[in-house]
Amino acid sequence: MSSSEPGSTSQQFASVLPLLDEYRQIEADLADPGVHADQARARSLGRRYAELGAVVRVYQTWRSAADDLEAAQELGEIDEGIAAEIPGLLTEVDEAAQRLRAVLIPRDPSDARDVIMEIKAGEGGEESALFAGDLLRMYLRYAESKGWRTEVISQTESDLGGYKDVSIAIKARGQVEPQDGVWAHLKYEGGVHRVQRVPVTESQGRIHTSAAGVLVFPEAEDVTDVEIDPNDLRIDVYRSSGPGGQSVNTTDSAVRITHIPTGIVVAMQNEKSQLQNREQAMRVLRARLLAAQQEAAAAEANDLRRSQVRTVDRSERIRTYNFPENRIADHRTGYKSYNLDAVLDGALGPVVESAIAADEEARLAASGSE
Repeated sequence: MSSSEPGSTSQQFASVLPLLDEYRQIEADLADPGVHADQARARSLGRRYAELGAVVRVYQTWRSAADDLEAAQELGEIDEGIAAEIPGLLTEVDEAAQRLRAVLIPRDPSDARDVIMEIKAGEGGEESALFAGDLLRMYLRYAESKGWRTEVISQTESDLGGYKDVSIAIKARGQVEPQDGVWAHLKYEGGVHRVQRVPVTESQGRIHTSAAGVLVFPEAEDVTDVEIDPNDLRIDVYRSSGPGGQSVNTTDSAVRITHIPTGIVVAMQNEKSQLQNREQAMRVLRARLLAAQQEAAAAEANDLRRSQVRTVDRSERIRTYNFPENRIADHRTGYKSYNLDAVLDGALGPVVESAIAADEEARLAASGSE
């Protein structure tokens, strides 16, 4: 029986019915003022409501098309004009069914979350630090184009104005659907970014290759997202320093937090007070621990997708930025264009979309093989 026949499609999409019930229940819960007294629960319900909303809308489109087709097939036996509409309706039902299958594939549960991004200079010394600054500007401009808010959490500048390392928070404005989330777009940016150009420190005009590393974590929205035992933390304080190592603070305001069970270390010196630096360090630590927990859970469930788009290996070289040719190339998706200047000015959309498309294709293929 064809997928266009209402009976077969209804049976195939029977799994949607519990989701419709859950959607209605969450809708009722969110209308209860008492639910919003617990902000963590309200945010969790809001994320799930947005995720299910996409499924509900596509299901309703398919259901309407299927009902129209069924009616046309009945009336078409006595009305040639209606019968002539059946091929078009069959196409509508098939297209709607394809979209519904796609949205029913489980999404990354963090897609609607905001992110914390860390950019670190790597091979290439001062040139790598300057490239880290270029990447920072690219992401800030891209975030601006998406209407997202950004906040520099910490930064360590180099002597020539680049960044040895910099951490930023990128946040959506208000509640967003999972496919529009910050993590849904920027999770593919983690890895090694390679640059090929003539450094400002090169007097002979030779092209050098250097690299910077990018780490991206979904931000833990609340302390309850990640439980941290204070006894598992070692907290050290020290004096902040600036480019070249010169002291910029005469008090012990910088904070280094080590999570002993995992060995994760977060250092923060951007703020003037020790308390502020500690709060920011805990914020980054929670994001790192959340990412680690999610990856461990996915691996344990044997559901960690090692697609060509994104792997757990954050040392993977993902992209090359070639200045002499004004070329950008993504090594996972095969995307290539000759508008590097525009991309570094924030026009990152097509590059990100190529990663999203490749990821969705991999998820569809995996779903079809199950």
